[in-house]
Amino acid sequence: MPVKPKYVKEVGVEIVEKYPDYVSKDFDTNKEIVNSVMDIKSTPVRNRIAGHITRLQVQAEYSEE
Repeated sequence: MPVKPKYVKEVGVEIVEKYPDYVSKDFDTNKEIVNSVMDIKSTPVRNRIAGHITRLQVQAEYSEE
């Protein structure tokens, strides 16, 4: 699995902090949120950010248990 660039992690954390009610554990939903919140022209970058957000949400759920 490739290492995520620093900007993907920073943007993902920023979106989770700003919009905690909108992000979810669903990748497709997070893709739409990233599209609406940010103006990212690159589809692979958008998908990486959405994937990182999804991973953060899943990790947060397991840490609560």
